[in-house]
Amino acid sequence: MENTSHLFYNYFIKLGLNGVWAKYLNMFALLFISLLIIYLIDLVIKKILLNFFSKIASKTKSDFDNILIGNKVFRKVAHIIPFYISLQFIPIIFSDFNFAEKIVYKTVEVVFVILILLVIRSVLNALKDYFRTLPRLKDKPIDSFVQVFMIFTWVSGLLIIFAIVSGTEIWKFFTALGAASAVLLLVFKDTILGFVASIQVSINDMVRIGDWITFEKYGADGTVIEINLATVKVQNFDKTITTIPTYAMISDSFKNWRGMESSDGRRIKRALTIKLNSISYLTEDKVNDLKKIKLITSYLENSQNSIKNYNKENSINKELLINGRNLTNIGVFRKYAETYIENHSAINKDMMIMTRQLPPTTQGLPIEIYAFSSDKRWQNYEYIMADVFDHLIAAVPYFDLEIFELPSQLQTQPLKD
Repeated sequence: MENTSHLFYNYFIKLGLNGVWAKYLNMFALLFISLLIIYLIDLVIKKILLNFFSKIASKTKSDFDNILIGNKVFRKVAHIIPFYISLQFIPIIFSDFNFAEKIVYKTVEVVFVILILLVIRSVLNALKDYFRTLPRLKDKPIDSFVQVFMIFTWVSGLLIIFAIVSGTEIWKFFTALGAASAVLLLVFKDTILGFVASIQVSINDMVRIGDWITFEKYGADGTVIEINLATVKVQNFDKTITTIPTYAMISDSFKNWRGMESSDGRRIKRALTIKLNSISYLTEDKVNDLKKIKLITSYLENSQNSIKNYNKENSINKELLINGRNLTNIGVFRKYAETYIENHSAINKDMMIMTRQLPPTTQGLPIEIYAFSSDKRWQNYEYIMADVFDHLIAAVPYFDLEIFELPSQLQTQPLKD
């Protein structure tokens, strides 16, 4: 080693240079040759690794090797051996400069640690991209777990770097972490909360990437596009992005529409409010007029015969409509609405169809339509619901009923002569 470290020293002495200049020139010559050798080794190893794994990737069916190449894992791994060799060259190059040897050695060690961290990051990113290609994991919060591993990796790396620079054993730093745990918990509070929340969200399957969620507290109403350690990103339907803290997914209430999207239909639940003073019994003449409405002709005939027989058998005095059994315009309209929905082509007939009467309010009597559209896409769903209520609103006057609405200014002001 002595001969190697002074390979050019004697040559420079023979040229007539003094000892100090000979040492410096010897160092620079060895440094140049070492850098050239390391560069060539790095170039050869990188080319060998890339060619080797590219051939393997082209023959295998798995995408994982292609993802590793895409994330430049092998390109970074190729730098490890040249860096290790450079550490062996340093004592030879700087044998006459002990102070410089220590500084350069520590610098290369620090860069070597950073290189290892970059390799680990590339591997984790490759794993993240690969997991996203798996059907079982593509909607899981993989980013959160990768970020946690990266945080621990970088913290460990920084401690190692600090130990190298200060010349202290790394185990003393890890021992000191116990005493500093309270400070660390305070500093990484959000990170820890986010990590715990990510695990609970994943285990309980509360939300997945691609789910449509509504989070009123944060003004979010759209599709989840990313779940990471700190935040959940939601792309709203107006293409804006809302960022929600991950731990809010378990501490606050939000609505996930996944159940609706995976079901056979999307619920329609809306009411028409009928004025109470427009509700009345139907006379026989009015019933006969309503028989012209095809959807309820059969219902009215059967109901009319049943009511007549009942009233006749019980000798009901029908001079007043209130006596005995009677049809009402609200009851017939409710039946018409239900029959209309049952015959609507866009309503799922295998799911619940119901027209129900809700408790009366100060505005009137709500008649609620409860059904499910076959098409769950938002735009089509809104069109179907509007089509149903367009028809029902227009049908209300045929039953001598009125829909409640607040009077407008035109209705309240008297007309001028």
